[in-house]
Amino acid sequence: MSERVYNFNAGPANLPLPVLEEVQRNLLALPGVGMSILEISHRSSTFLGMMEEAEANLRTLLGIPEGYHVLFLPGGASLQFAMVPLSFLPAGSSADYVVTGSWSDKAAKEADRLAKGTARRAWSGKAGGYVRVPAAGEVEADPGAAYLHFTSNETIHGVCFGDARPATSVPLICDVSSDFLSRPIDVSRYAMLYAGAQKNLGPAGVTVVILRDDLLSRIPEHLPTMLDYRVHVADKSNYNTPPVFAIYVVLLVTRWLLGEVGGLAAMLERNQEKAQLVYDAIDRSGGYYRAHAEPASRSLMNITFRLGDEEAEKRFLATAQKQGFAGLKGHRSVGGIRASVYNAMPLDGAKALANFMDAFRSGD
Repeated sequence: MSERVYNFNAGPANLPLPVLEEVQRNLLALPGVGMSILEISHRSSTFLGMMEEAEANLRTLLGIPEGYHVLFLPGGASLQFAMVPLSFLPAGSSADYVVTGSWSDKAAKEADRLAKGTARRAWSGKAGGYVRVPAAGEVEADPGAAYLHFTSNETIHGVCFGDARPATSVPLICDVSSDFLSRPIDVSRYAMLYAGAQKNLGPAGVTVVILRDDLLSRIPEHLPTMLDYRVHVADKSNYNTPPVFAIYVVLLVTRWLLGEVGGLAAMLERNQEKAQLVYDAIDRSGGYYRAHAEPASRSLMNITFRLGDEEAEKRFLATAQKQGFAGLKGHRSVGGIRASVYNAMPLDGAKALANFMDAFRSGD
């Protein structure tokens, strides 16, 4: 097997090594099945059992209360940007959007397209360069809004809410794609959560939606079938052929989190330790490295920073690549450096990056 590099890509991101090894062992034929996960029927008892276990594991990890549905849907979080307003933003109403970066902005713009400008920016960090999330009391929430939408972690700008959330009395809907399962979360505080899998949960191709049951009654009639949450609830995420392989990997990742990791509280401790190592390298550099996000809003998943100029950043990236650090280039829209330290990034990877940053700064 080729030597693995430290993968700091923002997504698709690295997967736990034990999960990859199990996929490799059983890719040709699942034990007791005689065929690959890439070949089995989505209606087979084997796969239906996998989906049931994956859902059960998510309910255990997150403590999902009764009255919530768990769905495995295609289309990525970007499809949810459209399905949410199509389902829950009726004509003549408005919805609040808290805009903390590129992804929450995209969600608001999609609602604008579908709802003719009734996606109201209750707070935006755009003017300040998306360096923080709103402080308590800053969000101008409308008590008459259909819902309030926010993004818990912005991968491009490296800002996150952590345990905080915007204060509102209306249904709260959150895109948790890039920090899902990185920490405990009180699902009962939300009407809906959704997450693309390709950060902490599995490969690209499946999105997890956690949806409170009472929202289903608000969905209008005559939506396209594949855009109707009620259809997916009734058919248990199996109305059409779901992304079988991606869901299988989600199952393996949830087993890893429950077993080897020991749950989300333990995962959070790991993630805090990894992120702190890299942030410490930034903070002790005397300005050689400049973090993008304000300290109180720093992401544990996506650490974004700049060097003095673009030429220095190019040298940094080229040298890092040669030394086995992949995926450190910042998003094309903002440039700079971005180190994504998702769940599957080992502590050794964060230590190695911090040491490399120190050595590069010193000219070693």
